[in-house]
Amino acid sequence: MTDQDGVQPELTRILFSASQEYFMPASRGLRELAPEGKVERLGPDLGCLSTTASLAEIAQAARDKPVVFVRHLTEELRRLPAAGAGLDTVAAAARELLADRLAPGAEIAVQAWASGQRPVAYGSQELYAALAEELTGLGHQVCRSGAPLVLSAVISDADVSLGLAAPEHALSDWAGGRVRLAKPKGQISRAEFKLEELFKLVDLPLPKGGAAVDLGASPGGWTRILRERGLEVWAVDPGDLDPSLLADPLVHHERTTAGRFFERTRTRFALAVNDMRMDAVLSAEVMLDAAEHLLPGALCVVTFKVGTYKPYDTVRVVLDRLRRRYEIVEARQLQHNRHEITVVGRKRG
Repeated sequence: MTDQDGVQPELTRILFSASQEYFMPASRGLRELAPEGKVERLGPDLGCLSTTASLAEIAQAARDKPVVFVRHLTEELRRLPAAGAGLDTVAAAARELLADRLAPGAEIAVQAWASGQRPVAYGSQELYAALAEELTGLGHQVCRSGAPLVLSAVISDADVSLGLAAPEHALSDWAGGRVRLAKPKGQISRAEFKLEELFKLVDLPLPKGGAAVDLGASPGGWTRILRERGLEVWAVDPGDLDPSLLADPLVHHERTTAGRFFERTRTRFALAVNDMRMDAVLSAEVMLDAAEHLLPGALCVVTFKVGTYKPYDTVRVVLDRLRRRYEIVEARQLQHNRHEITVVGRKRG
């Protein structure tokens, strides 16, 4: 592809990560953002988009569309063949890469990760340590996240790549978008990780009090998190709740279905969450019913079970359905989502 003067445009190489099972829909989403671009697969959950667009443009477009199966982005600036990518060589490449991009003493996050069969004699932890030592020796402050600039170091099937991104363009300030969470005290179910990961990735304007409804609440993991945030929770599920929640006077166990609950409730909720195991389109319909019982501008958080058969098309259908009553605030497949995506909506009107 050339411009009007016959000059080959400079291409940006953007590394992206996605669940191995959802790599193809992630690639499809990026190709729709950059029709002139080319996607190559570098590892099971790692790809590279070559495009005339900038990283900032692709990141913003990925949020706007949204491209839900992409977890992490960075601009690849060095790719070292594994055969010559010793730790000293990679550290020297990083030093050269940052020489005119980082002010003396500046803070930088270093995030190292691997995708696929490791073609080098070291792993991501050794790679992080070598880069951190190199940059600290140059007088820089090195951390793992929270810095204005992120150096990504990625071991793929055949190479070691170095990339740079501002956190707002990376989609996630975790290595490869792989959010690691420790089991919290009092955890009721592993489903809690999905909500906790969302709160770490996205600064949501959650209500500081008021009423919330948790649809498909059993055994109560999401209810527990909402109570920790000061919300009074109506936990809707025919199944049982954890005994620790039943003693809480601000947890109301509604042992019924979502449809029957909404038929009789008069409560107006500041937040609705839904982690029900049901068909994605039916779940979207439940959230349209829930909108009638939400305050104006209230948020909803819902996981849609999209499966592996035409997940891209399923996502498009459920988001279009949800947009009838909600503005889409965030939609992505989290590290702790399996065959599902997590969507945040804000009630219109």
